Amino acid sequence: MPDTKRTASGVLGGLAGLVGLSAVAGVLVAATVTPAIAVSGAAASSAIDMFDNLPSALEIERLMLPSTLVYTDPDSGKEVELAQFYDQNRSPVEFDEIAPVLYDSILSSEDPRYYQHGGIDLIGTTRAVLSNLRGGGETQGGSSISQQYVKNVLVQQCEANAEADEEAGLTRDEVLANCWTEATTASGTEGIQRKLQEMRYAISLEQKYSKNDILLGYLNIANFGGTTYGIDAAARYYFGVPASDLSLSQAATLAGMVQNPNTYRIDRPNGSIFDADGNGYNKAADGSIDDIDEAQFGPLKALLNDGTIDEEQYLAAADPYSATKGRQLYVLSRLLGDGKITQDEYVAAVIEPITPDINEPSTGCAPAGGAAYFCQYVKNTILSDEAFGETREDRMKTLQRGGLRVYITMDPRLQANAEATMKEIVPTSLEGWNGEDGAGKLGSTTVSIDNKTGRILSIAQNTTFTEEASLSTNPNYSSLVYAGDKVTGDSIGFNVGSTFKLFTLLGWLEAGHSVNESLNGVNRVFPRMTNSCSGDWYNTSNTKIGNFGGVGGFVGTPMRFTASSLNSGYLAMAEQLDMCDIAKIATKMGVTRGDGSAIEMKYANNVIGDDNISPVAMAGAYGTVANNGVYCEPKVIDRVVDADGLERAIPETSCSQVLDPTVAAAAAYALQGVMNGGTGVGANPGNAPVLGKTGTHESYQSWMVESSTNVATAAWVGNSKNQGDIFRAWANGYQISNMRYALARNNQWLANDLYGGDAFSRDYGDLTRQVLADLPNVIGKSIDEATKILQDAGFQVTVGSPVDATEAEGTVVEQSPGGGQAPGGTMVTISPSNGQGVGLPDVSGQSVEDARNALNGAGFGNVRSGSCSVDEELDDGQTVVTGTDPDAGSVTNRNTPIRLNFRAPSCD
Repeated sequence: MPDTKRTASGVLGGLAGLVGLSAVAGVLVAATVTPAIAVSGAAASSAIDMFDNLPSALEIERLMLPSTLVYTDPDSGKEVELAQFYDQNRSPVEFDEIAPVLYDSILSSEDPRYYQHGGIDLIGTTRAVLSNLRGGGETQGGSSISQQYVKNVLVQQCEANAEADEEAGLTRDEVLANCWTEATTASGTEGIQRKLQEMRYAISLEQKYSKNDILLGYLNIANFGGTTYGIDAAARYYFGVPASDLSLSQAATLAGMVQNPNTYRIDRPNGSIFDADGNGYNKAADGSIDDIDEAQFGPLKALLNDGTIDEEQYLAAADPYSATKGRQLYVLSRLLGDGKITQDEYVAAVIEPITPDINEPSTGCAPAGGAAYFCQYVKNTILSDEAFGETREDRMKTLQRGGLRVYITMDPRLQANAEATMKEIVPTSLEGWNGEDGAGKLGSTTVSIDNKTGRILSIAQNTTFTEEASLSTNPNYSSLVYAGDKVTGDSIGFNVGSTFKLFTLLGWLEAGHSVNESLNGVNRVFPRMTNSCSGDWYNTSNTKIGNFGGVGGFVGTPMRFTASSLNSGYLAMAEQLDMCDIAKIATKMGVTRGDGSAIEMKYANNVIGDDNISPVAMAGAYGTVANNGVYCEPKVIDRVVDADGLERAIPETSCSQVLDPTVAAAAAYALQGVMNGGTGVGANPGNAPVLGKTGTHESYQSWMVESSTNVATAAWVGNSKNQGDIFRAWANGYQISNMRYALARNNQWLANDLYGGDAFSRDYGDLTRQVLADLPNVIGKSIDEATKILQDAGFQVTVGSPVDATEAEGTVVEQSPGGGQAPGGTMVTISPSNGQGVGLPDVSGQSVEDARNALNGAGFGNVRSGSCSVDEELDDGQTVVTGTDPDAGSVTNRNTPIRLNFRAPSCD
């Protein structure tokens, strides 16, 4: 059989009756370290060949390193760490960044001949192999530092690839535990084979790396309990000092822990060792010494017995973490025996109680406090983008182990202000807030975005961040990022209400209409709306969509509709457009539903904002209008540096011109009206020009989105769950529905102060032109018919007082201005007939007597003499009527005085 196919089990099984295992170990190691030694015997030669044919090249992969989110302090320019993510808490250090006393402690206790051997301690290894052959359990001592380094490298490689084993019914944590078990525990020949492979790798390492490099690598990779890895992280976690500042007592404690780190942990006051009955040992001081550990206190008892210390000192030193103290005493004894510390130093360290100063590392987003939701948005971005790995599992590994330095876009000044404003205005929950369908859960968020770059500058939320399952039903806590969508926040957004009218306004302008064009915004049933993509919408139920406050609406312009947020006005605009075009505008401005699906605009309700959309998306859309139509995709990552200090790819974002600048300018013009006298005036910070829009959805959600030319801010307050009435609840002196104004105003004020804001473009093209419309002539129509005709044509209507006319009562007989052309929205006065008008007969040429009789006969009862003129040619007593006042042919009321003008021989 070729040597390469001979196993340790087969070779060692054949050797068992020929030579002692200790001899085997010695032969194998001697043959590798000192190949000049003559070795005889077929079995021994086979063992040596087998050993030589074991893999010798150990691939030392990159250490699992924490990834860190970093922001820049604009005032100092310094980098500030916001949060860390890791599987293994580790902070690698260089050789000279570790206290010499730690090196002494490790070497004296673990490998005193480290600098003399070639990677294997023959005596210790032989002892370990013999123990293994006798049967299982933990691998016995004797492993050199190089071997222990190999063991840790193999464990990390196993852990790096560990996933839950569903077929075996193992969780990922159980698989990770097996990685350690398989590398450190074995029985029989399997353990011997593993030990020999470990030796082979160790020898190879010694041939490739320096002793100092191996020793440093070991101290940076070694586990010190739980998720604490590497000597520097251990020093900081257990004692609050860097590895360079460890004292003798602290160094000896940590050096003692590496033998069995989780057993000797000193961050478990209730014990790190438990018996079958659940009793804890190795605890913080409780006034007694654990019997299970007291046998290890030989050095301490010796000092007690010879009078160096008294009983009180003995108890004080032995009580806290007694098992760990026993290991520390062993290390100190080795240091003393090796002459690396003096007797006085030894005594001082021995009697010093183990006193941990636990410094919990900040892992995950919760320690980021109010900025935790910004942190979580970044984390979700990393876990969802292929720039960090092909699969979500790959991306999680990159985040937890890749040692990335992720530079985020957060402005700490705006973030702090957003957090403080949120805390002042919106409580984390509202007790007893009940809606029609059950208790509402109060939610709120604000987000500010740099329009010029898309950099998200702040995210604040009213709840406290947690990912603890036990708090999932507590209304004061949430892991959802309300500002984000399903991907970035595990949220699906909220009904945006009238803030969505922005896209109909833009559709109106892109179709060439003017913001000063008039149309009928009276509340009514809209029967149909065009959608060339998914089919037209028909109002088969004749539903009439109401206006806020039940107002009836009016004929007006998009300027007026926008400022007053008139639903029926915007429905009238949408009725003249293609709803598919409106949806396309939203899409090109980065707006989707919160679940990631596209905006479709299938129903009339979509015009007034019943879709769920994220606050980030809405802030980005309004920022696009303010930025002259340039849309910059929102982003939270500026750059990423890997563990080697090299820049790596980040999620791709870009800025592009998605709106014609004249369209953006005209829209901004209309949206400024909202902030200057319109529904958003309460959110105007007053320190820079702003545009904006309010929005409510039923009585459940409220929005305020506003923007300067440089920064956009979205504020949402409402129900994150269920349907509490925002108009019937109050907190902190605010009606819930009005909190949005203060939130947006306070955030936008500081954004304007820090980032500035210019006047908006006035390059409107002809999109603000005064539009002349055809004015219909409605004379002869009924009042209702005339009113509808004029309103549908985009004019306002007022009904004047009835006038005398022969037409039937109620028929329009007068119109001002008359038919023709007039500016859209002009007020037109129409006057109806009162039905009492009579045409005045022509009685000219008749005598006054005959004329009076004729008029009386026609129904005029108030006939009087008018002006008289002398006509000497007439006979005495003769009169001739020359005309009437009013004139003949005019229509007048029967009771109107009629005067007869006449000629007579004499006017006496």
